[in-house]
Amino acid sequence: MADSISGKEKLQACTTLREILEQATEFERTARDFYAELAPKVSKKIRYLLDELVIEEQAHYDLFTDLADKPEVAEQIKLEIMTPPNNKRFSDCIQLPELGDKPDDQSILQYALGREQAAMDQYNSLAESAPEGPIKDVFTFLAQEETEHKNELEKIYYEVVHSGGV
Repeated sequence: MADSISGKEKLQACTTLREILEQATEFERTARDFYAELAPKVSKKIRYLLDELVIEEQAHYDLFTDLADKPEVAEQIKLEIMTPPNNKRFSDCIQLPELGDKPDDQSILQYALGREQAAMDQYNSLAESAPEGPIKDVFTFLAQEETEHKNELEKIYYEVVHSGGV
């Protein structure tokens, strides 16, 4: 009996694709705004990177808002799926850190790496559990993009933190 799951627990373990899309849209919006506000405060060594992140996060935000408006997605976003195991970590990223007026490059890069990892994990989980169709395709695409972003940030982190500059 210990391994049986109650109806309430099953219900709590699920969420709608609409809720997931809303959360992902907010995740991308807060990242875009955070990087845009932070860019003028950082060293010139990584300012270009934050400018690029603003553009990438805006593109992801646009992808989600456009997707939510598509008629062929209307039925799909009502579906329930299992809440991804790392959903709490992903939603926690919506809360932004206070890095002050002169944030150091290492702190910014560490934060960006953490966000990319959370997004990569979340979108991979969602790609695995979403039903076939445009939403699954978007999550698969974003999981791949976030993986590429994380790999690129790791290279920049190494250059800035361990090698003294880019």
